[in-house]
Amino acid sequence: MNKETVLSVKDLTKRFGNFTAVDRITFQVMKGEIFGFLGANGAGKTTAMRMLCGLSYPTSGSGTVAGYDIVRQAEEIKRHIGYMSQRFSLYEGLTVWENLRLFATIYGMPARQIRERSDEVFGALGMKDMRNALVKDIPLGWKQRLAFTAATLHSPDIVFLDEPTGGVDPATRRKFWEMIYKASSEGMTVFVTTHYLDEAEYCNRISIMVDGQIKALDTPAGLKEEYHATTMDEVFRTVARNAKRPG
Repeated sequence: MNKETVLSVKDLTKRFGNFTAVDRITFQVMKGEIFGFLGANGAGKTTAMRMLCGLSYPTSGSGTVAGYDIVRQAEEIKRHIGYMSQRFSLYEGLTVWENLRLFATIYGMPARQIRERSDEVFGALGMKDMRNALVKDIPLGWKQRLAFTAATLHSPDIVFLDEPTGGVDPATRRKFWEMIYKASSEGMTVFVTTHYLDEAEYCNRISIMVDGQIKALDTPAGLKEEYHATTMDEVFRTVARNAKRPG
């Protein structure tokens, strides 16, 4: 049985004047998949992700995210996805509970459901004692977990993680990936960008963008075999070797 497609784009392109930031990329992501979206700075990852999140219109090409058209239904896409950035997108002057309530409200959850889901996740995360703590006063690892929870409290079809482990220690990174695996095992699709190439090994499949184009796409094992490499770092260096844009 074929898995359900959660994200699909064909010839997706974004130009800014004479500059083509994203150049006819085509790929699909399946339900429950952990999909790594790699590329050096300037490769076009952020521009592509903005189009996928309904924040920027493509110049040409087509695609759907969570069943909604990226051109005609951008507002619907925003309500059916989660998003977490490297800065965690949290409000430091609000409490842990206030942050969860704010983001859940933005995603359109009703008040009763917010209370019920918040109680569930506070228990699951072991954060009951932190409920009324200001975010600025909790450790970085807890902020990271809170940001992921805020991005997924409404049970989106797909969550976009933009460099989510930047600046945290290896032990905290491992714990965060446990959360990613749990979300994936429950059917949530995870679309993640990372600069840590060892984390690419944790993904089901990986794409590598170079100069606005997807130059490689396969499982970690498949890419290592194709490029006769022992690590994803070696694969990345080989694929990106002839990049023309400054990284």
